[in-house]
Amino acid sequence: MATTKRASTAGYRCTECGWTAPKWVGRCGECQQWGTVVELAEQTGIARPQVQAVAPSSDRSARPITQVDTTQVPRRTTGVGEFDRVLGGGLVPGAVILLSGEPGVGKSTMLLDVAAAAARAGRRVLYASGEESAAQVRLRAERTGALEDELYLASETDLGTILGHIDAVQPGLVIVDSVQTVSSALSDGAAGHPSQVREVAATLVRVAKERDLPIIIVGHVTKDGQVAGPRLLEHLVDVVCQFEGDPQTALRFLRSLKNRFGATDEVGCFEMTGDGIAEVPDPSQRFLSRGKPQPGTCVGIALEGRRALAVEVQALTIATSVPNPRRVVQGVDGARVAMVLALLESRAGLRLSGQDVYVSTVGGVRFTEPAADLAIAVAVYHAVKNRAIPRTVAAIGELSLASEVRAVTQAARRRSEAARLGYAHVVDERFQDLSGVLNILNTRALPRAGEDVPEF
Repeated sequence: MATTKRASTAGYRCTECGWTAPKWVGRCGECQQWGTVVELAEQTGIARPQVQAVAPSSDRSARPITQVDTTQVPRRTTGVGEFDRVLGGGLVPGAVILLSGEPGVGKSTMLLDVAAAAARAGRRVLYASGEESAAQVRLRAERTGALEDELYLASETDLGTILGHIDAVQPGLVIVDSVQTVSSALSDGAAGHPSQVREVAATLVRVAKERDLPIIIVGHVTKDGQVAGPRLLEHLVDVVCQFEGDPQTALRFLRSLKNRFGATDEVGCFEMTGDGIAEVPDPSQRFLSRGKPQPGTCVGIALEGRRALAVEVQALTIATSVPNPRRVVQGVDGARVAMVLALLESRAGLRLSGQDVYVSTVGGVRFTEPAADLAIAVAVYHAVKNRAIPRTVAAIGELSLASEVRAVTQAARRRSEAARLGYAHVVDERFQDLSGVLNILNTRALPRAGEDVPEF
């Protein structure tokens, strides 16, 4: 009797990139992700059932793009202005938002404030915490003033139980903290495994779309700062936000890395206080020192997304006899500071080989873009000369190795922010090179906006 030979294609495949292997490995050989290689079902040769075509309903039938309704989806404000700015104006019904950040940066505290603001506005909110008990969340809510009757707490790590809470509470906003602590009975592995994260995220996205229910998911990050779990997690959600900040400072920034409903270059600014997280609607005022002008200071205009920020750069130089002088930087790029010091020594005749140089920013903000070059050069030069520049001067420009002052991105927006803060004199690419900038600052013959720059 003739037998049918069945081709066996059993093996293992990466769920992220599709790379295949004859045996199981812990790390994908193509995309280098851990825990994404899973076993394929053995092909038995039996014909699989074909997917049957289903006639779509009249309201979901395909139509010409010119006939698609362009009515804007109504947005709901969260009650936190800086969070609304990053989201593009507020929460969209059915949107799924992924918020990631370093441990202890304040993700849970900020979301508790968002939940309390929404509950205060009359919307019922369900806060499902898989990392803390309901009593722990209540204690933090008392400290931050987030106690509201319409804010419901649930300490759960089972996805089915969380869905049951959604059915019972019927909320207008759901917060899940965090997706790596929730597990589903429909998937193998412990909570946090890539397959579990994928199943939990896909289920929450489906529930959000079916019920027009906005859901905010908290995600852990790896030591490299990336969202932990499969990359598919970021593809499934509508908005990906990153909450970041230096633990040694109170300042926090909320950035949008992906947004299907708005721009991705918006940045929200917050401050950690003893009572929780507070919004900072005008952060430029925090990064400027007060009092009389001091030698070694210069104001530059940084760009955080669409927001221009005035940042004061400070420099201090001290004579030293050691063969290798110290170069200490904080808040600026060390490589660019080294380049600026080389330019000052070779092009401006400044002797820095026998000086310890310290460069820092005020307020803990990071100013690492090339637009900081000119402000760093002006601050270091006047620190060595022990002279102060007027408070009405701001420097914006990138320096080339030929000491040329180059234009920077969004220069008009930076100048507008400088004018709003009262800086009547903006030193920029109009001065052509570093020597021209230093000469004009020495003579104090600073032109105002719109005036011609004198030649040297």
